[in-house]
Amino acid sequence: MATQRPTIAILGADGVPEPANLDEISELATIRPCTAQTLPAALTGADVLLVWDFFSRALKDNWGPATADLRWVHVCAAGVDSLLFDDLRRSDIVVTNAAGVFDQPIAEFVLASIFAHHKELHTSKRYQRERVWRHRETTRTEGTSALVIGTGGIGRATARLLRAAGIRVTGAGRTARTDDPDFGAVVETAQLADHVGDVDTVVAIAPLTPQTERMIDAAVLTAMRPDAHLINVGRGQLVDEPALIDALRSGDIGAASLDVFTDEPLDPSSPLWAMENVAISPHMSGDVVGWRDVLAEQFLTNLRRYLDASVPLATVLGNVVDKDRGYVAGATRTGGDSRL
Repeated sequence: MATQRPTIAILGADGVPEPANLDEISELATIRPCTAQTLPAALTGADVLLVWDFFSRALKDNWGPATADLRWVHVCAAGVDSLLFDDLRRSDIVVTNAAGVFDQPIAEFVLASIFAHHKELHTSKRYQRERVWRHRETTRTEGTSALVIGTGGIGRATARLLRAAGIRVTGAGRTARTDDPDFGAVVETAQLADHVGDVDTVVAIAPLTPQTERMIDAAVLTAMRPDAHLINVGRGQLVDEPALIDALRSGDIGAASLDVFTDEPLDPSSPLWAMENVAISPHMSGDVVGWRDVLAEQFLTNLRRYLDASVPLATVLGNVVDKDRGYVAGATRTGGDSRL
């Protein structure tokens, strides 16, 4: 059990609401709210860093004497690619994330994207603006197929929801298998080009790691069906964006629903904005009403575990990130397996 009151540096950002349960956290620990500019002073002597500014890279910029007492870093995001760096990986600091919070919301967003594409909702909205009455026949979703790239918690929630809608789902992960409880069959992500041509919809959900960066490249895009629909709710860097633009222009694939991009916000000059076969959203697929409150409660639950810990932190905290792999793996995941 912890023998002294911990000090927590809470890294926020201007314009971002602070955790709603800050009073409860302050009952258990000394808190030091800060931004990237004031982080150096807040880190000195702190045991814990709560990365509330989800995509901040400020920890790397302040690594050194100020981080000497850090034992635990919690990032309020499912992906930790913006946080991890070599010195942190080599350290004894335990890193945890927000795995589980975004699973169902992102799954719902994926299914909504499929429905919007099949039922031509974006086209109907355009005709409405133009005051055009144009009848069409749309695609029946039941009986179509999808390949979900990423078999962690979000991928599994997505697979279950798509299957409930009558979609035939296959997964893509680190290793092939045939008896997965949520996907049935899982193919190797290293062999995507051999499998994307078999499905109507390709969904990118995998965490961003050196192995997954630009995994959907020109070869994979060319192997997709000309009427295929690509949905990316993972990270923009999972896709070779220039190759995707070329594929959409040439008709190598039919459409894309993109919630994430290589650079965010998406540059107004990007040709993606003007493409009729592209639906764009501003990295919001998991952000439902009340999501920040859920993130705050998740951290508070882990803080209580931290205070009660009499054994190594990595064995008691929930959602411990494998710092070498870059995601929550195996039994350390609360509520599921996060293998790619």
